[in-house]
Amino acid sequence: MDLAAATPLSHQTRYRVIYGDTDTMGVVYHANYLRWFEIGRSELFRAMGLPYLEIEARGFMLPVSEVTCKYLAPARYDDVVVIDAALNPGFRAGMQFDYVISSEDGRVLHATGQTRHAFVNQDAKVVRPPDFVRDLIRSSESAKR
Repeated sequence: MDLAAATPLSHQTRYRVIYGDTDTMGVVYHANYLRWFEIGRSELFRAMGLPYLEIEARGFMLPVSEVTCKYLAPARYDDVVVIDAALNPGFRAGMQFDYVISSEDGRVLHATGQTRHAFVNQDAKVVRPPDFVRDLIRSSESAKR
């Protein structure tokens, strides 16, 4: 599944599996898929023109409040995977990202998942998404249509 084609707020990142990503069975250790989700959403923010560091510099953070991952087929050392990350603009309480991790040729679907994030300020208090983020999402949706 290509989220980039289906969703205006999406980005694809290619990643080559390193030996340190694998377990003794020679397959990618399950927790690394969560790292790849982070890579995907970080690169999505960057592609939208708002690196995550900038969000923190403005006094906000996005801790993960919920994560799901469905493992479908193992990835192995030296495979190139494609991390599709898409921002779900319908989620209003914070942010939700949807992910698809597939083989570079698109023939193997390795995993799907999502993360939900709350916005918190410097006092770790949950707050509404700041205007600069909402404005960026609106402008990114309009630009990609």
